[in-house]
Amino acid sequence: MKIISYNVNGIRAALNKGFIDWLTSANPDVICLQEIKALKEQVDVSLFEAAGYNYHYWFSAQKKGYSGVAILCKTEPDHVEYGTGIEAMDFEGRNLRVDYGDLSIMSMYLPSGSNDARLGFKFKYMDDILEYYTNLRNERPNLIVCGDYNICHEEIDIHNPKMKGVSGFLPEEREWLGKFIDSGFIDSFRYLHPERQEYTWWSYRANARANNKGWRLDYTMASKPLQDKLKRSIILSEAVHSDHCPILLEIER
Repeated sequence: MKIISYNVNGIRAALNKGFIDWLTSANPDVICLQEIKALKEQVDVSLFEAAGYNYHYWFSAQKKGYSGVAILCKTEPDHVEYGTGIEAMDFEGRNLRVDYGDLSIMSMYLPSGSNDARLGFKFKYMDDILEYYTNLRNERPNLIVCGDYNICHEEIDIHNPKMKGVSGFLPEEREWLGKFIDSGFIDSFRYLHPERQEYTWWSYRANARANNKGWRLDYTMASKPLQDKLKRSIILSEAVHSDHCPILLEIER
């Protein structure tokens, strides 16, 4: 099974930049999208259906043009779970899950800490979502959490490790991501590529992408029971529909 995760920074903008042609070429079984910035009715979903994704699920933020996640599937899942039941995060459309048999795949968009108020919200989200996943794994042990975590974990994951006072690389954020992994998850890319230095996000400023001054903010985290089924985990940096690039995970089914 081939799974892709992609923060598209606006699905309508990505569609105008050739997203459908890229999707057809990449040909995942499931693609998890973050930061869609649209309601389902604002998107021409026939484009996805023509590309083979007849099953598509949308969980948008209440605030128009903001946040939101979606999952596009080639085959119909057994179950779709919209949100987490935690009102604050569901209001912003940050979690959506599909189940195939005993396998669960979630698209997650963890908040950024762009200012003091949002940093506080981010920390609350981090605490709540860790508890949520701990409980969910009792019910759904085979869990993949794809998405934009808005955190670089280690120094290898950021072009300038001296940026310790910036949200996304704060010690508290990095510690939380370590706790997340230690709770029973595998960072699939780092597990399969322990020393590879690649990024998934670049600022639009100062020609950062051309100079590869990036951050690895996007992850395909797999719960430990899936460890032996992880076949491939790569960063698809050639895709340029967003300030992020997609990431791919292949698992044995």
